[in-house]
Amino acid sequence: MDGLTAADSKSILGSLAQHICGFDPTRISDHGLHAAKVGIVDTIGVTLAGLPESCVQILRKTPGVGDAIGPALVFGTSQRTSALDATLINGTASHALDFDDFSSIMGGHQSVPLMAPLFALADERGLTGRQIIDAYVVGIEVEHRFARAVHPHHYDKGWHPTATLGIFGTVAACAYAMKLDIEKTTIAMAIATSMASGLKANFGTMTKPLHVGHSARSGLMACYLAEGGFEANPSAMEHHQGFLNVFNGEGLFDPTPLIEDWSDPLDIELPVLSLKQFACCGSMQQAIFAMLDLAKGEDIDHGRVTAIDIGLHERRLRHTNNPFPESVLQAKFSVQYTVARALKDRALLLKDFEGEAFLESDIRRLLDITTAHPLPDDGPGPTGQWDACVSVTLDDGTRLARDVHDMVGRSGDNAMSRDELREKFMDCAGLAISSDAAAQAFDALMSLEDFDDLDEVVSFLAKS
Repeated sequence: MDGLTAADSKSILGSLAQHICGFDPTRISDHGLHAAKVGIVDTIGVTLAGLPESCVQILRKTPGVGDAIGPALVFGTSQRTSALDATLINGTASHALDFDDFSSIMGGHQSVPLMAPLFALADERGLTGRQIIDAYVVGIEVEHRFARAVHPHHYDKGWHPTATLGIFGTVAACAYAMKLDIEKTTIAMAIATSMASGLKANFGTMTKPLHVGHSARSGLMACYLAEGGFEANPSAMEHHQGFLNVFNGEGLFDPTPLIEDWSDPLDIELPVLSLKQFACCGSMQQAIFAMLDLAKGEDIDHGRVTAIDIGLHERRLRHTNNPFPESVLQAKFSVQYTVARALKDRALLLKDFEGEAFLESDIRRLLDITTAHPLPDDGPGPTGQWDACVSVTLDDGTRLARDVHDMVGRSGDNAMSRDELREKFMDCAGLAISSDAAAQAFDALMSLEDFDDLDEVVSFLAKS
């Protein structure tokens, strides 16, 4: 059993490691391959866009961060540092704008825990494009299995799944890419149980994107440590003081998804990996979409609006009910601000989360007349956790409304087209690299499996 004892091999992490190490990449269909490349492209784009953000720049100036000379590129710059530091910086940048993809299963963002460490490993160890794709698919599968094991309690309790569960996706993807054996993969996962962290209390602050950089760096470090012979408890998942009991609580989890066979379809094949159309919290996307449809469809003059009402599922509203944001980061978690902006401008763009856009007089007037409330549990109209209902009342008493049902970002039948994906990538990447380099990067990433040497692909992501 690759050095594991018989008891250890039957642990939750031992069973999971067997599935990770035994994964057959030929199981990935053409559809799954495309879905993986879409997630990779989108994540690289938002990482480049996040580079100029204060949270990233402060991190880069922090003593000891990025000081080492190494092989791994800090995207959008000419700096190369250690794989661990590049992962920390790029990982934080990838979530800085909250513009990265997410899924209803994970209750968080599935791609950002994977891309920074995998590209750092590619620079360090010469991974091929196909190896990155295969490792990405493994990471997605593991993240979703953890989510199925611990949600909804884990999410509702206040943990940030992108970090607390994403770290296990990082370990799985990196361990697979590094070709760690079952024993070392198990130990890397066990190390990660003591490095997982991330609280929703820090949503709307610079610490939220730091969750991603920190957890991705920690996940990669866990793999390095395990590769070098470090020790950890293989039963750290199910131990009475292990991850499941400490993070969730006794009886508030189901470990079955972590140990069962990986049957088809893989999660990469499912229509649950959602791209963001708007650079803010995923829990608000459906309400924004509803208001855009209403404002455009009814040709509403925002100056005539006397009341705005927003209905979201209680689970979505808990961290987005911020009626008067006082910073750009808070605005990204204010359903009131984003819906008001969608009404006024009939659009929601990157510029709307810059400077003091949230303090504009027309916006503040709309915020003063906006209310948000949980959707009812039953009855007519939207009730689901990914539903939304928005309405406006005009100065003549007319009430206009729009409902959106089960909209989890842009996915499934509502997926982004290649042209829409390219437009978003170019908008994002243009904040850090030239338009020519961005165009070349997009085309290369969309054919990533064709590259045995990623030096050319990575060169497009560097500042010339």
